[in-house]
Amino acid sequence: MSWLESLRTSWSAVYSHALRSALTVLGILIGIAAVILTVGLGLGTQKDVSAQISSLGSNLLIVAPGSSTDTAGVRGGFGSSSTLTIADAEALASTVNAPDISGVAAEKTTSLSLEANDTNWTTSVTGTTTSWLDVRARTLSTGEFISAEDEETSAAVVVLGSETADELFGTQRVVGQSVVISDKTFQVIGVLDSAGSDSSDNLDDLAIVPFSTAASVLVGGTESAAVSTIYLQAASDGQLSAAYQEAETLLLNLHSITDSTAADFTISSQDALVSTATAVYETLTILLTGVAGLSLLVGGIGVMNIMLVSVSERTREIGLRKALGAPPGAIRRQFLIEAAILGLSGGLLGAILGVTAALVLPGVIGSSIVVSPAAVGLSIGVAIVIGVSFGVYPATRAARLAPIDALRSE
Repeated sequence: MSWLESLRTSWSAVYSHALRSALTVLGILIGIAAVILTVGLGLGTQKDVSAQISSLGSNLLIVAPGSSTDTAGVRGGFGSSSTLTIADAEALASTVNAPDISGVAAEKTTSLSLEANDTNWTTSVTGTTTSWLDVRARTLSTGEFISAEDEETSAAVVVLGSETADELFGTQRVVGQSVVISDKTFQVIGVLDSAGSDSSDNLDDLAIVPFSTAASVLVGGTESAAVSTIYLQAASDGQLSAAYQEAETLLLNLHSITDSTAADFTISSQDALVSTATAVYETLTILLTGVAGLSLLVGGIGVMNIMLVSVSERTREIGLRKALGAPPGAIRRQFLIEAAILGLSGGLLGAILGVTAALVLPGVIGSSIVVSPAAVGLSIGVAIVIGVSFGVYPATRAARLAPIDALRSE
């Protein structure tokens, strides 16, 4: 019996028991679709996290203060101390001190209530410098950003996030309007474009004022020169590591610290954040893929079960073929092809279902699903392998039937 004849006969056997074959294929189909969606959801989540971190700015380093300890000996977390000052930011902005750093933006952030007309809204009020817009890779939808003159004169001007403007005024066309912060009237000079959210903050819910204004008017006191965060922009991706070393060395010298392990500040990079988040989601993806893979195992067992039933039902047919001279190899080949057809059918239909779901579900669940061609191709290949692997035993059993026993069976 030729390969073509074996293929035709196998297809005829599968098609003659369409319902049984469809139920067998269903097990593999669900497993393949689950694997494709699981891998796609993992890749999509990694993509979303990377995009959110990148929204902080390009080639970014984030310098945060160290921890504080109160009189009772209770230690706060990183960022709870006031170890960074505007003088540190100015030193880091020097091309002589740090030639690989192209931009520096210091932030002094506090939560305050803003009032406009009869509406109030509590948000993060951030005092910063003119370089903030470029370093944080943000843009304006309307108006202008704070200027050097605003910084020098401690001007009472504010740039609002898009959501903050909506909450206070019900619109983003608010340039020229006034808001009251800490009993002082500020004029709105601009509104930021929407940037979404990062892992912890809503990037559209904030108010930006000149650093000098925040230090002298909104905060004041002994903490007026302290900053909450310093954002550093490296000149390029390749200079990020050098910028990190320059920033660490300069700050250690400025703070008179000789041991880097005793530093009163921390420096983190986007690469570190992306790597950490990616590692977490990769582990989760592997775990979920393993769980989804169990359904493929169940589907394979279903293939074996159906093939064993098929061998039992066709015992007389097998005996007749062997009596007419069909070699055991031809019998074995026919049943393996049947198993492969079931596996391939389940793989193709599962791939179609998985890809279709990956295109539809993002709009429902609000998370990206990335279709991996490698995952789709591998899933189809695994489906065929499972079909053939679990069909080996039934095929071998059919090939070993003695002709006289097969013809005598009822």
